[in-house]
Amino acid sequence: MPEFADHRLTVETARFGPFAFQLGVDAAAVETALLRVSDAQQRFQASPLSQVASQLEREVVATSIFGTNSIEGGTLSEEATQQALDLDPTMVQDIEQRRVLNLKAAYDLASRAVAAPDWRLDLPFIRSVHAAVTGRLPHQYNQPGVLRDNPKTIVTQVGDQNHGGRYKPPQFGGDVRLLLDSLLRWHQELLDLKVPVLIRAPLVHYYYEQIHPFWDGNGRVGRVIEASLLLHEGFRYAPFAQARYYLDQIDRYFTLFNTCRKAADKGAPHPNTDFVRFFLDGLLISLNTLHDRVNRLVEVRLFESDLKRRYDQKQINARQYAIATQVLGARGPLPLAELRRAPWYLGLYTQLTDKTKQRDLQGLREQGLVVFGKSNQLRAGVGAQDAHDHQSKR
Repeated sequence: MPEFADHRLTVETARFGPFAFQLGVDAAAVETALLRVSDAQQRFQASPLSQVASQLEREVVATSIFGTNSIEGGTLSEEATQQALDLDPTMVQDIEQRRVLNLKAAYDLASRAVAAPDWRLDLPFIRSVHAAVTGRLPHQYNQPGVLRDNPKTIVTQVGDQNHGGRYKPPQFGGDVRLLLDSLLRWHQELLDLKVPVLIRAPLVHYYYEQIHPFWDGNGRVGRVIEASLLLHEGFRYAPFAQARYYLDQIDRYFTLFNTCRKAADKGAPHPNTDFVRFFLDGLLISLNTLHDRVNRLVEVRLFESDLKRRYDQKQINARQYAIATQVLGARGPLPLAELRRAPWYLGLYTQLTDKTKQRDLQGLREQGLVVFGKSNQLRAGVGAQDAHDHQSKR
């Protein structure tokens, strides 16, 4: 990447003054991170994604929308976000639920668009994403897909003193349009120069937020744009999962927009390095987390299959099958006392003795299907069957 280090585009606006788009990235400082992300991407793509694609996508979309929505002040929990995603869009009346479904619509729009081999980031795409994100949401000034043009009586500012200070983006609509068009042209130049998407995507995100072209929804749209560039280059799931990383690191995320901008204003060398490295660190975390999750989901699928096989072969009875299934579906370790109070569990043993209850649990434990942890907490023996069967044959 060194030959691209100084590539820039300086634009003279009518009222905002000069605005410079530049790579501004120290290649040596991000080289290791680039290699790690590329390696993680290869390992993730080689994992058995097809076996768990539907469930993985559902989880990623929910946690991503929760993350990107929470960054912008959304109030729904992650569980409530998933519930909103399951609603019929025509029945939604709550604004918070509408925000969630709008983001899902934007994700779907982006995923369809970037699937075309000749897709390029352009203004109609950005307008359509913004329209999807902000449609049917109340706002005094915002119109879905319409660029901002401030009247003299209204000043747009972003940021706060806790995250590097306030920033005043361009106010005049002509400057906003000029800079957005220039950003798209600059990105195309980077693409023609074969600058890696792992550099281009965060920089487009970074400069888009500086332009802040719409009245509302800029953060959400900027993160969808970043994800879209990555999706088009073959990254799966991780581009949207990145939103959760930004939420988890929200203070640093907000601060870097200001510290990198101020470094550029002072003429510092490579002022965008920290933002790109921050992005790469997050993508590595996202990829590794997803890789672990795929492995876990595959283990669960294998466990479910093995459980059904043992039941069909009468190695476990219907009660044991029900218990193991319920323990597997629990969100965490299930206390034995809680299990024994559960109505479904009591229903299994209405005519049976405590000795039968103990024998059923002991049988599950001996086959490694249920594991007893500290304080009599039960968890499913996912991943433990192979080791248990191997020991049994010795």
